[in-house]
Amino acid sequence: MDKTRLLQLIVEQLTHDLAVQFNAAKTAHEASTHEENIPDNKYETLALEASYVAQGQANRAQEIKRALETYKQLTLEQFDDNSTVALTALVTLAGENDTSRTLFIGPLEGGMKLVDNLTGTEIVVITPASPLGRDLIGRGVGDLVRLRVGTGAKEFEITRVC
Repeated sequence: MDKTRLLQLIVEQLTHDLAVQFNAAKTAHEASTHEENIPDNKYETLALEASYVAQGQANRAQEIKRALETYKQLTLEQFDDNSTVALTALVTLAGENDTSRTLFIGPLEGGMKLVDNLTGTEIVVITPASPLGRDLIGRGVGDLVRLRVGTGAKEFEITRVC
């Protein structure tokens, strides 16, 4: 996949996530201040609970906003099969039984999954701070990495860095 297109997909996903999170925070805030939720006694905590939810959602919206700004300003590095894995690398791992994984090393929002509509390939964003990200950084094509799969672990070979 073209990394410029991948970056555009990440920005689109974060923009969507931010809008959803903002609306959820707004709804929770409205619930926390609604007249029906005003407590009649000290044991009624619905408004307090809603305010905690609203604060948590507002905090998550701020995290997404920060990630969105980071990705909008991200400079994509160019890699080839002689390069070692670093930030903005798109890494393909191959395992046994023709299983493969495609990972993008991004600065934030590890765990985000995107699909390349042209090939149907799922791309997972990971960060250098994640265990897998730490294992991949500095490695190159032909190196082996261990991934936890379910309750076990499988070895995958780095087959492409771009």
